[in-house]
Amino acid sequence: MQGCPDMKYAAFFRNVNLGRPNCPTKVQLEAAFAGAGAESAASFLTNGTVVFAVAAGSEPHDVLAAAHLTLQAECGLREPAYIRAVEYLAGLVALDPFASIERSSVHECCVSFLPQGIALPAVPLESRRGDVEVFRGTGTEAWSLSRKVGNTPGSPNAFLEKLLGQPVTTRAWNTVVRLVGRHA
Repeated sequence: MQGCPDMKYAAFFRNVNLGRPNCPTKVQLEAAFAGAGAESAASFLTNGTVVFAVAAGSEPHDVLAAAHLTLQAECGLREPAYIRAVEYLAGLVALDPFASIERSSVHECCVSFLPQGIALPAVPLESRRGDVEVFRGTGTEAWSLSRKVGNTPGSPNAFLEKLLGQPVTTRAWNTVVRLVGRHA
């Protein structure tokens, strides 16, 4: 995934809320990416999502690795992050994966970013409580529905991490749609 001029990437950190213990502030997050060689870096919301651009010939994974080391030293951040090119995310948004979903029965439409090399079992997948349904996957993403059972919504992140035995990170689908709208 070598960078191209003006190529933007999104890094999705797992389990980060800016300003909380062991999490960076917005300023720390953006500065870590700038210090790691990103041409620009902009935090998106407070959930550990950052959009950054790399110079031609630079590797976005190298920028993420260097930024991650800085954040680990500055605030104790240990959570992994997964990178996707904003152009790739725009392609996912264009697929409109939730178009056929009856939204009135759903608490949240979600996308989970998976580590490279993780095989998602055949879909659909459903939690025992019926509060999470994974209905589509790409090999690096899983689209899911969170439903409330009682007063508690299902957690696609927890469901997938238990199923795969690996850390993943999940965002509301609308977050990705908004990110693409602002940065694509």
